Amino acid sequence: MSPNNPLSSMLLCLSRKLALIGLLFALSSCSMFRQDDFDPHQDTTQKAALDPAFADSGIKDSIRPEWLQTPTKEYTLGPGDKLDIEILSESGSRAATFVTPDSKLYYNLLPGLDVQGKTVAQLKSEMEQKLGVLYRHPEVSITLLDVSSQRVWVLGRLNTPGIFPLKRPMRVLDAISQAGGLFASDFSGTTEELADLAHSFLKRGDKLIPVDFQKLLRDGDLNQNIWLEPNDFIYLPSSLSNEVYVMGAASSPRAVGFLNEMNIMGAIGKALGAKPEGDLSHVTIVRGSLVDPKYAVVNVTAIMTGKATNVRLQPGDIIYIPPHGQSPPLSYLTDAVDTFTKTIGASSGPHDFSRMAIDGTANLIGGSIGSRAVTSSSNSN
Repeated sequence: MSPNNPLSSMLLCLSRKLALIGLLFALSSCSMFRQDDFDPHQDTTQKAALDPAFADSGIKDSIRPEWLQTPTKEYTLGPGDKLDIEILSESGSRAATFVTPDSKLYYNLLPGLDVQGKTVAQLKSEMEQKLGVLYRHPEVSITLLDVSSQRVWVLGRLNTPGIFPLKRPMRVLDAISQAGGLFASDFSGTTEELADLAHSFLKRGDKLIPVDFQKLLRDGDLNQNIWLEPNDFIYLPSSLSNEVYVMGAASSPRAVGFLNEMNIMGAIGKALGAKPEGDLSHVTIVRGSLVDPKYAVVNVTAIMTGKATNVRLQPGDIIYIPPHGQSPPLSYLTDAVDTFTKTIGASSGPHDFSRMAIDGTANLIGGSIGSRAVTSSSNSN
């Protein structure tokens, strides 16, 4: 068809217009339907979560030199301890007895003796004095058979966790060894990553003792291998739990299962929000080792009102909601770690004992001291 033909020119013009219309439609379609990729784990009600800025605490307790010195204090008696007592000059006077729950000891015709905090030698001297009213120059022999009043708690990711009698001076590694060592994987036969050493801790009363379990068990730093005291509590949590911990003035403080790209709003929501006394403008995130943690203070109120960006969490993070009026910022960190150790210790103990009862691996009673029995016998004038 000739290009000068009117019909040909009209068709060419029409085809060009249709091509232009098609291009404009394609561009408008891209603009109309383009969306960000859908993430089912993303909290679409909040701005995209970002990593918070963490700071070093600047306060790191160190191991005291006296904690590494071999204890020289003699064993002192308490409830549950079993003793063998005999008046050597009197036949038939030998008897096995034990210290009652109220710290009393009953033997022969003597009234109950208060033995709490007394050594075997001190008890022997007191008994010989009191028995002197009934016998002529009594010579008393006392042997400590079983230890029950002084013990240590060793729980968590161990082969045989339990409560162990402190029969003799014991260090941290001794206690872990007595608890069967770190739990080994049935698949790999190793202990790699099964215990969360960053969140493992030793509590003495209400005080967190700054033993760095990562340095002790991974690096072999024996400066962390301190001597234990009665009722010390050692806990090594599992690294497989993959949780974050919402503590403090949360409506339902708990460990929350970690989800991909989990943020602070989601974690607090899992704990049913904050109590009325909770200060959401100073929520503290604690990350890393308990003995040298990092922390960030986050204004969750600002996030809720859209004035700040949500923040991402990592497995093992501790989220602490402080009460109103608490002095910032290091007090948040101290209370967060303290609350974590108290809560985890209280909740994990019954769980471990339940598992031990099922497995038949509980270690809750003291055994005979055998060759290490403490015997005290001497002549009295």
